[in-house]
Amino acid sequence: QVKLVESGGGLVQAGGSLRLSCAASGRSFVSYGMGWFRQAPGKERQFVAAISWSGDITNYADSVKGRFTISRDQDKITTFLQMNSLKPEDTAVYYCAAEYVGRGSRWSDEYEYWGQGTQVTVSS
Repeated sequence: QVKLVESGGGLVQAGGSLRLSCAASGRSFVSYGMGWFRQAPGKERQFVAAISWSGDITNYADSVKGRFTISRDQDKITTFLQMNSLKPEDTAVYYCAAEYVGRGSRWSDEYEYWGQGTQVTVSS
């Protein structure tokens, strides 16, 4: 069974940091690009960051550029989202997703597999 499991969410004060992880299992994700999306209450899901299957392309939403960093481990089993200088507007459920031979897409419809999400809450 293919699974993406996010972890690392929590409550943090504005200006703080969190590191989210997304562990993939059930199949090889070597040829998959990975993305992070988020959804705040009452809002649509939005793109946050993505990394290509080859690891040479990263893509970020303007709202997180310079503060968030996406990366993967060498075995491409775990994908990370390092979040620094967090703001209250970053509060949302964060989801990781996988896209076959993905090149860092911003479009959620292109992602095949999704995790269940992890809550990030930033207090002011």
